[in-house]
Amino acid sequence: MNPQDAILTRFAPLHPKRIDLSLGRIERLLGDLGAPQTRLPAVVHVAGTNGKGSTIAFMRAALEAAGKSVHVYTSPHLVRFNERIRVAGELIDDERLFAAFDRCEAVNSGQSISVFEITTAAAFLLFSEIPADYLLLEVGLGGRYDATNVIDRPAATIITPVSMDHPEFLGATVDKIAFEKAGILKRGAPAVIAEQNAKALEVIEREAVRVGAPRIVGGRDFTMHEENGRLVFQDEIGLLDLPLPRLRGRHQHINAANALAALRAVEPNLSARVLERGLSQADWPARLQRLRGGRLVDLAPDRAEIWLDGGHNEEGGRVLAEAMADFEEQSPRPLVLICGTLNTKDTAGFLRHFKGLTQETLAVPISGDHAGRPAEEVAAFAQSVGLNAAACPSVEAALRFLAARDWPIPPRILIAGSLYLAGLVLEANGTLLR
Repeated sequence: MNPQDAILTRFAPLHPKRIDLSLGRIERLLGDLGAPQTRLPAVVHVAGTNGKGSTIAFMRAALEAAGKSVHVYTSPHLVRFNERIRVAGELIDDERLFAAFDRCEAVNSGQSISVFEITTAAAFLLFSEIPADYLLLEVGLGGRYDATNVIDRPAATIITPVSMDHPEFLGATVDKIAFEKAGILKRGAPAVIAEQNAKALEVIEREAVRVGAPRIVGGRDFTMHEENGRLVFQDEIGLLDLPLPRLRGRHQHINAANALAALRAVEPNLSARVLERGLSQADWPARLQRLRGGRLVDLAPDRAEIWLDGGHNEEGGRVLAEAMADFEEQSPRPLVLICGTLNTKDTAGFLRHFKGLTQETLAVPISGDHAGRPAEEVAAFAQSVGLNAAACPSVEAALRFLAARDWPIPPRILIAGSLYLAGLVLEANGTLLR
């Protein structure tokens, strides 16, 4: 167990016996810590189902290209907890992280609090004590009662596309989930709303009007489309001719548009050159990440393409399948999906989009304490939606199985189904995250 996980394990006994989404515990702890959430730089608060982290990555790259100092808070991490907290451009080091944890634990004095709440309090402590121009703040779960939603006056809020996820906590319909996400909207703070399902958009706009948040709506107040291998963004300020993003997939065009709209709301004088660099330099691991070397890559068939993505819900499956179809059109190769999922996720909904695209699906377990589905169960879900599927004991075994075959055309291998699986793959491959 690494040192970060050991400390998180220490917090586990404090966790409420029943999950109840509320702000009472985090507000109490922050109050006892001297209210660090009131001493933060300008906050851009980001909620939504998919695309939050990528949107933040685009914003961070552009702001840093403009010479701004940026804090970032995201979750979950892939390999080490430190990935969640970036202070003034750098991942938090162990010494400062552990010191903040110790302070929060001491002040909390054994009172009931969730692991995410106490670690969010530690992040706010760090962000309040280290100068920066912006804090890009990602919601952990939902929005209304998420521990991050103690920010009274954000510079702006963003709601990325909303779809079904975590129905056990947020509601069983898209409009109920949208209502929870819209809980981050605040009076006077521009609300950048991505192009949405019609029901979700109706709910979010209604909440924006109710709280007095100016609306900037994708598809209406700003647009993005691809033209001749470039992206064209337009809003009330004007038109931008931009390069395709470094992050692959058409869904990233939506995330880039949300980031640009938010940047123009909080920093309207950013140059086109800075915004170009935001798109071309953004980095966000395990989002259609090409693995080009490492221990796992060495196990794969010779000259195979290996792509890694943390997509895990029905909408994530749709955009990944769309990206694989685009890759196939550009450069045909047989596609193999290596998939592992959590038992709380809609595995069939994720997998059904790959029918007709994959030559085969190899189901794998997710090791560790992550509530992963057994590989045989994932394979059964794949077969139920019409995929040719088999179970393998591990990603390593799946790659060796593929390498033992004769491939007239080297395959394209997509490893997906869970961010936890993606983190385990990066760790096993020896891929460094900075």
